[in-house]
Amino acid sequence: MISHPTSTSLHRCWAEIDLAALERNLRLIHASLPSHIRYVAVVKADAYGHGLHQVAARMMHSGTDLFAVANVSEAATLRELGPDWPILLLSPVLPEEDRFIAELDLAATLSTDEEVDRFSQIGQKTGRPVAVHLKIDTGMGRLGVWHEQAPALCAKIAANPNLRLAGIYTHFASPDDDLKFTEEQRRRFLTALAHCSQVDPRKIYVHADNSAGLETMPGASPFNAVRVGLLQFGILPHPNSLLSEVHTEPVFSFRTRVGIVKELPAGTTISYGRTHTLKQPTRIAVLCAGYGDGIPRAVSNRAQVLIHGKRCPVLGRVTMDQTIVDVSQIPGVKSGDEVVLVGTQGNAKISITEFSNWADTIPWETLCSVTKRVPRIYRTPLGI
Repeated sequence: MISHPTSTSLHRCWAEIDLAALERNLRLIHASLPSHIRYVAVVKADAYGHGLHQVAARMMHSGTDLFAVANVSEAATLRELGPDWPILLLSPVLPEEDRFIAELDLAATLSTDEEVDRFSQIGQKTGRPVAVHLKIDTGMGRLGVWHEQAPALCAKIAANPNLRLAGIYTHFASPDDDLKFTEEQRRRFLTALAHCSQVDPRKIYVHADNSAGLETMPGASPFNAVRVGLLQFGILPHPNSLLSEVHTEPVFSFRTRVGIVKELPAGTTISYGRTHTLKQPTRIAVLCAGYGDGIPRAVSNRAQVLIHGKRCPVLGRVTMDQTIVDVSQIPGVKSGDEVVLVGTQGNAKISITEFSNWADTIPWETLCSVTKRVPRIYRTPLGI
């Protein structure tokens, strides 16, 4: 039988997930919300690369009201952890997946008349109404019934005995950089909701994302739930969010090791494409990670890493399994030394946002791009 390494001392590249930090973040977010606001934990895409099983298990002990996932497969993982926990599917349900809505007791996102008919058949067959969240398209142009047609579709749901309206929600397209359009989306949503006369907003989930949605709370706003994604993991997604005052801490860090250290003469060209030429004799370190692990090629010649608590620039193109950095200014670097791609080392730090900026992308994509060959190491799983 072949044994596999379990200690970080044996890993070439790994991600560390601090579950105690996660729980502290959840407590801070809960404490910042009005008492009537329910907490929708968005844990799609393997909890944004943190590990759905481990993250959700911790969240179930921290007051989460509803889990939101992308698909049936993710929902099935959650259902193994919590037989009675409310779960919302945020993405469309394929026809061949319909039966799992009843089998796993899920709430489905509903956007179309066709889905009303399909989900109604499920409820009729099982003798139990199917829970649905009506999504209203207020300008995202993706899922949801267009806001002007929302009252009619809502009435159709309310009149169907095989369906149970469990929530109504929308999604804001640019809450971080287009406040005027976000206000227009909010106005469209509230207008559509006001015309859904069959619905008592106090008895269902009414939710938007954690930035624009909260700006209408508290007071007379019908919003009574908030969807929280990256903020749970210590990453502020939108600077305009009221939750920007909640100072959560990073849960995720990304690390690798030095493979070899060598000296190269001036004039040497580095890596594929010869995109970097050394201007002087340089000591380089070859790292044991590349785009096959989740370091994007886009950070080539742009990113920095931490070694011995000091920043080292990436030289040349990132390759599938290796990345080259300049360690000329750091004495004593040797094979096996730990390298921080995202996280802290000593007093130095590279945030997920900074790393994402080097790649011209967003933290959501960075986290989801750390591949399956990178083991997740869970810290402090049993206590704070």
